[in-house]
Amino acid sequence: MQDKDETPPAAEAVSGASAALPRPGGSTRIQRRGRDRRRRRRRILAWTAGGLVTVLLAAGGFGWWLYDHLNGNIRTQDFADQLTDRPPPTGGMNVLLVGSDSRAGDNAEYGRDEGGTQRSDTTILLHVPEGRKAAIAVSFPRDLMVDVPACRTTVGGTQRAYFGQFNSAMEVGGVPCVAATVERLTGARIDHQITIDFTGFKKVVDALGGVPMHIDQPIDDKAARLRLPAGDVNLNGEQALGFVRVRKSMGDGSDIQRIARQQEFLRALVKKVQDENLLTNPARAYNVMDAATKAITTDSGINSLVSLYDFANGLRSIPLDRIEFTTTPLTDYAPDPNRVALSQPDAGRLFTRLRDGAPAPGSAATVTVTPKSAAR
Repeated sequence: MQDKDETPPAAEAVSGASAALPRPGGSTRIQRRGRDRRRRRRRILAWTAGGLVTVLLAAGGFGWWLYDHLNGNIRTQDFADQLTDRPPPTGGMNVLLVGSDSRAGDNAEYGRDEGGTQRSDTTILLHVPEGRKAAIAVSFPRDLMVDVPACRTTVGGTQRAYFGQFNSAMEVGGVPCVAATVERLTGARIDHQITIDFTGFKKVVDALGGVPMHIDQPIDDKAARLRLPAGDVNLNGEQALGFVRVRKSMGDGSDIQRIARQQEFLRALVKKVQDENLLTNPARAYNVMDAATKAITTDSGINSLVSLYDFANGLRSIPLDRIEFTTTPLTDYAPDPNRVALSQPDAGRLFTRLRDGAPAPGSAATVTVTPKSAAR
């Protein structure tokens, strides 16, 4: 097919001397048309480049707005400036994870705060040795009897040191007092803290699209607002919260068994996060990041998207079978059968390994979810 700007075939068919003679103005018209074509190409390229630049600038502006928005979601609470007589840094990183049972704000549907106070519903010390090739998550039972050091109270003033229930430290002095108690108990220095409440926990699970788990037997617990069939289930936010809180209708009703279920859920949550490829779904990635950043309170060392990404990405690279979940070794607390005490020397050996920056030995928790007898 001929280009419309080329010389018509009829002109090419003229024979003899006349064929060799240029038609009046023919060459000029061809040259002008060539210049016009080149100008049109340049205009098209300019428009395309300009459009791409505009899109990139707009995307960059939108990306910066998203970054600023997500960064602004993160609440900050420092703890280190309230601690004294701190242990030296370990060879790894220790992060205090606290699940608050506050009933303030959106959490009011789960009950009333007695006097507006809160206690730590779940407390875990996450220890990541240097190199980030393994990790161990150590749970502290809320009913563990410990020495709580002197702490600055949440209403001003100072609470003198006392011997009491572990989760009372949160009520006395908030996260800083919990951190001081864990440091005193273990001798391991805490580098960072992350706190999450009931509502934030639910929203993160929902943003992830739920967490798949296997439940051995049906669960029906009114106090935890949880009803689940046996078998494979995908827990939404409300169900996940019920699962990690349920106690009265499960097993012996103890907090120790509840901790085992919490560890089972955390293992499933870690697997879900590691299996996700959020880069292929930007909208979902934003929803997850928005929910996560709104849900947590951190210290100033990790209160930015960059810091949180570095922290989370480091954990994401650790194989699931190298992440151990354990509980402080326990024994009965003689004065009160509803409380527990540390079992020595096992607890001391665990804490020594945390201080040395090495993961503790042991295998991941395996939990069989068994309902408590109906006669209770």
